[in-house]
Amino acid sequence: MSKQLTKAEEQIMQVLWELKLASVKEVIEELPEPKPAYNTVSTIIRILETKEFVGHKPKGRGYEYYPLIEKSDYSNESLHKLMDGYFGGSFKSMVSFFMKENKMDIQELESILKEVNKNKKS
Repeated sequence: MSKQLTKAEEQIMQVLWELKLASVKEVIEELPEPKPAYNTVSTIIRILETKEFVGHKPKGRGYEYYPLIEKSDYSNESLHKLMDGYFGGSFKSMVSFFMKENKMDIQELESILKEVNKNKKS
């Protein structure tokens, strides 16, 4: 899946991940104001199909679109690219950066560590 999404593509994917199956009109309804034009959203969805992020099935005279990639898979890959690109692949360096730059408190860090440890046991 090594393809990255643009901001607009990711916004459309967020809607499709939420709705699971939607027409262009239904996607537009979920987007914030100002709403983009129908043709704009339709074009972005076709690009997402080319990138193999989205599939479609016929519905009436149009199509319904659905994600081909799980949100968790995309999130995981994006996080690893961020970690590799900016933090030399070091999770410790990334967490340290976010602690310093975002003024993370010790309770938030402990919560993260509990999640990490819980996931290691699974």
